Amino acid sequence: MADFPPPNSAVYACIQAVRSADSAAKLVQAVRQLSLCESPEAIPTLIEVLGFNNPGAAVAAVDGLVRLGDVAAEALFQQLDDYNYTARAWALRALALLGDPRALDLLCETAQGDFSLSVRRAAARGLGGIKWEKIPENDRLNAQEKALETLILAAQDPEWVVRYGAVAGTAALGEQAADPSLFQAVQTALEGVLATEIDAVVKARAQWAIETLMHWG
Repeated sequence: MADFPPPNSAVYACIQAVRSADSAAKLVQAVRQLSLCESPEAIPTLIEVLGFNNPGAAVAAVDGLVRLGDVAAEALFQQLDDYNYTARAWALRALALLGDPRALDLLCETAQGDFSLSVRRAAARGLGGIKWEKIPENDRLNAQEKALETLILAAQDPEWVVRYGAVAGTAALGEQAADPSLFQAVQTALEGVLATEIDAVVKARAQWAIETLMHWG
């Protein structure tokens, strides 16, 4: 059990509300309130909620972790290998939204190999949202090339929602391309999706991405 903050604090009261919730709806509401505290002291409880069988509470916990930024990412990395699948899947979604570059390899692996389409989609989108400025400039291009290779594969996923996420991730990567060659590779990848994609929604997203990136080139 995680250590509690001081008993007279608002965070303590919110944690207690999470622990005493006696229905799914009350748990969701309690986790939302805890997330809004934006306190590092809430992190252990928010991470614990990721393993509950309550998707609404997990979504609220992810939101709270993302609000806390780097300190939450550090805690997630420390515990990731100890999670059951449900908690790990939600933790991956949080890491994807946080954009921590240390998650690059994990997101690449997940986008290609996880059995859950929603987790693959989150990982693919997350590859486009990595905070590349946190990677040393000399290493940035190699990291972005690795992300693009994965996104190209994810754009061929059997599930259209994963392909859509891959297109969105590819477009976001293009906006932060480390050099002109990568920017061109992104454009080529998106044009390939436009030429081969059969789903109208994914095709439209690729078209929009191409048109948007024209203003970045």
